[in-house]
Amino acid sequence: MRHANGETAMRIKIFTTGGTIDKVYFDEKSTYEVGTPKISEVLKEANVNLSFTIEALFRKDSLQISENDRETIVRRVASEKLTQIVITHGTDTMIDTARRLSGISGKTIVLTGAMAPARFKASDAAFNIGGAVTAVQILPEGVYIAMNGRIFDPKKVRKNRKKNMFEEGGQP
Repeated sequence: MRHANGETAMRIKIFTTGGTIDKVYFDEKSTYEVGTPKISEVLKEANVNLSFTIEALFRKDSLQISENDRETIVRRVASEKLTQIVITHGTDTMIDTARRLSGISGKTIVLTGAMAPARFKASDAAFNIGGAVTAVQILPEGVYIAMNGRIFDPKKVRKNRKKNMFEEGGQP
């Protein structure tokens, strides 16, 4: 794609896998399903001015993502022609998937998610998506996690469930 001034536009590929970012809750007892991906709406509402394509791989809670599912993610990312990749993923097993992607060279891959669904007014989804979309454009090739206003190395991060955030350190 070319802009009017002749510059080539960067294209970003976004893969969605489900997770809290896309959850829809039905009652106070936390009955939910993983709904349709919300990232397109988030980017549109933020008036994002870049070229991207979205491909939904799964609509699963990350605790339901199997090793076969992770292999599917690795295969799709490895075979993707675009080199800037954002993946929305549930936070419980995001680190596992990021570590599995670490063998892919020639691409910048950023995983992100949310602690509260994008459909909620008080959600970190839009902020985390914005961080991931920015990070994928400026970081060197490699695999990263964009959460809580920070960029993490998947080998040096953990999810702190008590604080409901990602932080430096290995898996507990």
